[in-house]
Amino acid sequence: ISPPLWNTWEFGFYYFIVTASIFLMFKVGYDLSKETHPNYEKYSWRLQDGWIFGRKVDNSDIQFASFRNHYGALIFALAVYLVLSHLYRFFLVPKSPAKFQSQLLIRTYFFLGFSIIFLYVMFGNNIIKILMILSTNYLIPKVFEGSIANPIITWIFNLGILFLNETYGNYKFGDLNEKLFIYLFLFIYFAYGKDNNRGLVARWDVTFNICMLRLVSFNMDYYWSFHSSNNTPEKNDRDLAPLTEKDRIIGPCFREDYNFIYYLSYILYAPLYLAGPIITYNNFIAQLRYPREIDLKTTLIYGLRLFIAIMIMEFMLHYTYVVAIVKSKAWDGDSPLELAMIGVLNLELVWLKLLIIWRFFRFWAMSDGIDTQENILRCMLNNYSTSGFWRSWHRSYYRWIIRYIYVPLGGNKHSTLNMLIVFIFVALWHDISLKLLAWGWLIWLFILPETISKKLFSSQEWADWPHYRHLCAVGAIMNLLMMWAANLVGFVVGLDGMKVLFTSIFMTPTGLMELGIACIVLFGGAQILFEIREEEKRKGI
Repeated sequence: ISPPLWNTWEFGFYYFIVTASIFLMFKVGYDLSKETHPNYEKYSWRLQDGWIFGRKVDNSDIQFASFRNHYGALIFALAVYLVLSHLYRFFLVPKSPAKFQSQLLIRTYFFLGFSIIFLYVMFGNNIIKILMILSTNYLIPKVFEGSIANPIITWIFNLGILFLNETYGNYKFGDLNEKLFIYLFLFIYFAYGKDNNRGLVARWDVTFNICMLRLVSFNMDYYWSFHSSNNTPEKNDRDLAPLTEKDRIIGPCFREDYNFIYYLSYILYAPLYLAGPIITYNNFIAQLRYPREIDLKTTLIYGLRLFIAIMIMEFMLHYTYVVAIVKSKAWDGDSPLELAMIGVLNLELVWLKLLIIWRFFRFWAMSDGIDTQENILRCMLNNYSTSGFWRSWHRSYYRWIIRYIYVPLGGNKHSTLNMLIVFIFVALWHDISLKLLAWGWLIWLFILPETISKKLFSSQEWADWPHYRHLCAVGAIMNLLMMWAANLVGFVVGLDGMKVLFTSIFMTPTGLMELGIACIVLFGGAQILFEIREEEKRKGI
């Protein structure tokens, strides 16, 4: 481990240029959001009345608006749930671990009961469609058990549901009756009034992508339980709780634990249903059999961090209207620097909104005694490695992909091809669209240079070279620019918007000059990020 560089003159220069660039980034975003800006009228209709010093608020991101507009309802649901859950746990659930298969997991009945009510309020009669899909999926492993047909049919069925949801959207009971299930679900059709009650959220299919991951997890974990070795932690000693998350994941449950009630309570578990984080079936059941004590201090600190993130988001939405600018394409006459800052600030807002959403539901689960992965480990600007970014962004989803796709395909034996398959799936899972397919292909292509560079300039052979750190910083600049470009295409401006940004930066003298200055800033930023990683090593993190 190298000695600290924080107090050197070299890093003093890096502090200056990085601090100045961050200030400039927000100043540009603020100036673009002024009422006096020529493009203001093109997007001002998207703004709403805010609560900070009489300013407007940019609530035009549909995904975050659907979350932000329901803060009150979500906090109420969280509070009611936690009160009922802890009362139920205190009076009805045994304090000792449920070590034997004959011991029922009493909490699952509360989970299922509350989740049915919660999801009925959210989706209305559409919950019947969800239950129909869940019931059909449950039959697959129960019929095929340890046969290879289990994973094959599981994947065909669940990918088919994704395509069906994308093709038909919020398809109606009437369509299902006429085309597929006219006899089987005739009673449901009349008894539940078809689609008259759609709940608070009409588009149940939008959040079903997360649910699909849990469906696959149950089926695959059940399939692997027929092929598990005799030296797994759970097989060796049922009297000991799995000590690590890895043990909880790979250790199969009792065969009796793969039943319909536990299955539904896992799939529909209210704190994690809408957005995750994703937890495997084995892990979920293991935590119920061997419950942990809730660390009140850690949970409260985590809740405070969530509140601070929400306040930062509110500040940004009130002072930088870059989401509305992008949605209205209100960038006529903007300089290359301004266009670039619109893109970077949008990426920051994408990171922050997902951080808030995932952190809220993880906090809910933590308060209920269920431990899940932190989905975002680092800030968007604190990632200089394409592979590192992929591992730390939507962490629980990344680990799900490794367990259920990458490793079954052969893992590192065919890493390049498997990564291509993974990113195609990731793109289609998010949304079946050209821009996300382009995003998946770009991410795959941009990972290749880093992979090749690591083999050509491995740290074992080059670490003693005095300028190795600076060479890595050059690679980090390329990584940062490529990752930003890919994510701008996939989640912000799309291919058309990226063409405008590309032309402005690379086809004008001003754009090229500003790109050169940006690379100097990124070089300094990369050095700081390297030193952060070294500091983590010094502290044993």
